[in-house]
Amino acid sequence: MADPYKYDHYKTVPDPTEKINKKKKKPRLMAVVDEDNCTGCQVCVPFCPVDCIETVPNEKYNIPIPPVQIRFDECIGCQICAKVCTKLTWDAIHMLPTEEFESLYNITVAE
Repeated sequence: MADPYKYDHYKTVPDPTEKINKKKKKPRLMAVVDEDNCTGCQVCVPFCPVDCIETVPNEKYNIPIPPVQIRFDECIGCQICAKVCTKLTWDAIHMLPTEEFESLYNITVAE
């Protein structure tokens, strides 16, 4: 008789990929964190489908809980982080049209 307490049927969590994917197209919107308004709670981090949200290096502000930042070259403009921040926490992430983002921050978003 099979052991009823054996859990071979559960799927394992896959290891993160070593390969960094490129975007298929330039996003219409870019996520921008208002670092002065961000509490550093990191609630948005697990919701990001491309894992492009990270904490600001401690050296930048020298505070116990630093805010988060978006790696713009990886952001796909899905808006999930902004919605999560607004609904669950503090409303510190805003979406900007990509053209406005590029001119405001003098950054060219790659495709």
